[in-house]
Amino acid sequence: MMTDNRNARSPVLTLLLGVILASAATGLLGGSLIGCAGMVIGAGATAATAAAEERGIGQAATDLRIKVTISGFWLNHSQKLLTLLDLNISEGRVLVTGVAPDETIRGVAIRLAWQAKGVREVINEIRIASGDGATGFARDGWITGQLLTRITLDKQVQAINYAIDTVGGTVYLIGIAQNAEELSRVRDHARALPYVRRIVSHVILKTDPRRPGAKNAKKPTNTRVKNPQGRSQ
Repeated sequence: MMTDNRNARSPVLTLLLGVILASAATGLLGGSLIGCAGMVIGAGATAATAAAEERGIGQAATDLRIKVTISGFWLNHSQKLLTLLDLNISEGRVLVTGVAPDETIRGVAIRLAWQAKGVREVINEIRIASGDGATGFARDGWITGQLLTRITLDKQVQAINYAIDTVGGTVYLIGIAQNAEELSRVRDHARALPYVRRIVSHVILKTDPRRPGAKNAKKPTNTRVKNPQGRSQ
């Protein structure tokens, strides 16, 4: 007996679809592909690559869906949000970075990010300032690219589990570290790069109870926007 599978989408196909949509949302609509490298080390990563991540292919697909959803919310409000801001998502933890001209735009971006299904936490790292221009943008992209290359070549770092964005010389990290020593190596690589002013880490350890499905996992409240201060290292 034949089964009609036309409407059954596998996790692999879901992930690939998410990659395509995320690439379109961030690349074609003005976002930085380097800044949105995300947990798959580039928007063109394959499902096989995602399967090697600590979070697993199912969660990777969920995170990509969240990214596409938030990008859609932003686009419906104003294309400016996509050109000014970047998203990196790890297990439902949404890191929003970029430079906004005023508090109104920052507030809208964060409010819309919370509306996507599956969001567990929103980390607000949006700066209120004027942009650094083409030179600053190119320099930030160079920093991100160099750091991605360095941790990828470091055999003691599982680079697939990290996402990086750089804004005004500040390097933002999010993802999952195997242990504190690995995370320290990533920070050291960032510190060694020219033009890096600060490093702000939102990386959690593999054993962190905030991770979905972790033993003694903490239930997220979804009631606040996290905007930590003094977390640079």
